Amino acid sequence: MNSATNIHPDAVLESLLAKGGRSNKRANLAKMHELCRMQHDAGSRDFSLPAIGRLAEAEGIMKGRALYNAQSADYRELIGIWAAYAGPPAPKPAKALASHEYLMRIEDPAIRSIMQAIISERDRLKAQLNVLKAKTQVTVDRRPLGATVALGPDSQSVTVLAMSAQLTPSERQALEKAVSAEYLEERGLREGSHGEIVNERGRLVFDVGFARAIRKVLGD
Repeated sequence: MNSATNIHPDAVLESLLAKGGRSNKRANLAKMHELCRMQHDAGSRDFSLPAIGRLAEAEGIMKGRALYNAQSADYRELIGIWAAYAGPPAPKPAKALASHEYLMRIEDPAIRSIMQAIISERDRLKAQLNVLKAKTQVTVDRRPLGATVALGPDSQSVTVLAMSAQLTPSERQALEKAVSAEYLEERGLREGSHGEIVNERGRLVFDVGFARAIRKVLGD
């Protein structure tokens, strides 16, 4: 927002013209100055570049978009001092809400008061709902139980599912039973020191590491 200034735009124009330069630019600066003076005398405080650009183009001074060029710095300075001299633009009147217009058409004051309370309550609830929408974030993790997240070669997250998490309850129970000491003993078998399964005569039934491998699958 521009603040008012006591510096008169005439003084700024004189300083800009004193720089010299092409006669065409000096003439256009004078025309732009008069255009801004007319805007000020009309009581307008809108000295924005779009507004002045439209007026300048209509008067044949220059194209409105040319005000944004680097070569138009002097024009922007002149328009800026007029804006500061005129003071900040007047605030725009508040636009009446559609609900307010609707209420004003209700002639009965009692009914109007009831409707006003209903509309106020509606607006309050809508505001609370918007706050909840802005702050509520629901994260749904659809990864299977036992899954972990690791970084892949391309540094993207990859879901890794442990072998034990892929087993059904009956599969897990069957594997646990297969390497349990009680189950092996009932069948004349036993587990060796290196995870191998041997019979009563010490002959190898399952190779070294068999029982250990099953327990690794189970996650034990």
